[in-house]
Amino acid sequence: MGSVGLLFVGAVLFINGAMLLGWVDATSAAPMNFFVGALQIITPTYLIFTANGDADTILSAAGLYLFAFTYLYVGLNLTFGLDGTGLGYFCLFVFVSALVYSGLNFTRLDDPGFGVIWLHWAFLWLLFFLVLGLKRESLSRYTGAVCAIQGWVTGWVPALLLLTGTYAALAVPLAVALAVFGVVVFGGLYVVMVRRAGHPDAPVAPDRHVAA
Repeated sequence: MGSVGLLFVGAVLFINGAMLLGWVDATSAAPMNFFVGALQIITPTYLIFTANGDADTILSAAGLYLFAFTYLYVGLNLTFGLDGTGLGYFCLFVFVSALVYSGLNFTRLDDPGFGVIWLHWAFLWLLFFLVLGLKRESLSRYTGAVCAIQGWVTGWVPALLLLTGTYAALAVPLAVALAVFGVVVFGGLYVVMVRRAGHPDAPVAPDRHVAA
């Protein structure tokens, strides 16, 4: 059941990334945040109630609420035009929690694939904190690009592997591939979208409002 939720986490990350890039209007992104936020409330609640006290199942399911509350918070902010500072500082909480979940996947749960995936999510939620909590608007488009890409590589891909029963055999290669991908792609995007954009000789992009 969690793999179904993960599939739609990929969808909402892609849409929110497209919103930060200015490709999708903010108000049109709100419904998907509500849909996926609600799904990520139902899924872990079901998993916890049917876990029969299994600590590892409850531990894994509890992490899904971090996503649920983020997406519901985003949906409310977009719908009512709220200030994003509170959401930003919640994202700081998620960032720290994601680091802990990453460590637990590498050690207690023996799942290197999701160990690296949680590191990806920790990085993304740190960016959300910087953009929303600390108002680092220069990182908005970069954060959007990272978010949209992570929708595919940390949501869609592992969800399909889980749904087709091939994840267990590919967990280690997936971990290595995602680790290399993250460093190379997100590092390269930072140079192109942030460092080079801030250089005085860099071409100036057209000014347009991007809703966060």
